[in-house]
Amino acid sequence: MNKLLGALFFFLVAPNSYAQIVQPANSEKIFVLLVIGIMLFLTAYLNSVKLFSWIEDQTFGTRNFILQKCELLFYEIDPDRVTYILLFLTFGLSSLIMGVIFLFGKFTLGAIVGVLVGLIGWKAPRPFMNYLVSKRITKYEDQMVDALSLLSNGLKAGLSVPQAMGMVVDELPAPVSQEFNLILQQTKIGVPLDEAFEGLTKRMPTEDNDMFVTSVNILRETGGNLAEVFDTIAGVIRERVRLKQKVATYLAQGKAQASLICSMPFVMLSYFSATDEGTQEVLFGTPAGIVVLVIAVTLDLVGAIIMWKLIQIKV
Repeated sequence: MNKLLGALFFFLVAPNSYAQIVQPANSEKIFVLLVIGIMLFLTAYLNSVKLFSWIEDQTFGTRNFILQKCELLFYEIDPDRVTYILLFLTFGLSSLIMGVIFLFGKFTLGAIVGVLVGLIGWKAPRPFMNYLVSKRITKYEDQMVDALSLLSNGLKAGLSVPQAMGMVVDELPAPVSQEFNLILQQTKIGVPLDEAFEGLTKRMPTEDNDMFVTSVNILRETGGNLAEVFDTIAGVIRERVRLKQKVATYLAQGKAQASLICSMPFVMLSYFSATDEGTQEVLFGTPAGIVVLVIAVTLDLVGAIIMWKLIQIKV
């Protein structure tokens, strides 16, 4: 280490003398590497706050994000277990796949696939958790009509709002029963009912839920027929669900066409690989073929994302 520092100091103080001792080709390489290293160090030093914030967001931030989403999903999980899962998805799975491909002598392909799998494992947890939360919200929306009908019937029978919500908890499945049960549990420990309903709107940010919570909070203060309001909201939601089903029917053909177009490159690849083994060797065994394969897969994914965005219609 001392010799390395001494050589570096001698190179900075007397580069001409150092160049005479070291071969010219090696001295040029060392100079280029030294310049690149200094530039990288200065860039990291000047942006250290942003750099460390980004690293924290991509490591502990991802874990905290997953824990928050698990809380919304009413799923308890150990934080250490989440850490192990993230490490496996990022490093373990990519290393395993890379090692399997290396066994077949495809070192370049193994390195590329390993890096891609590591990047996907690094970025996939957040979209996956968002998908689970979105799926839960959609299921909650589908249950709102039945929940409002039960609330209306309970109020018509002379029950209070908490008692009618207890009927929903007993009669309907998750997630609506879990959400209403959480509201009841919060009111039992002293949380005001309007504040508990506001928490429901944050966990389930839908227009139907906003109408439901707003009507409950306003009519509890001003007075009014909650049962009639619930019937009206249920009718609006029922018509919206019917419109969604009609739109989904029209979009089914577009989804089928998009799936067919996106799968065609892989079908053609399988066909040519089965009929001409030389094509497979060129595509998977040479650097140029691997580059072409990566570009093709990337363009196919971009096209799939664009087509998926086009067929998404919000009702």
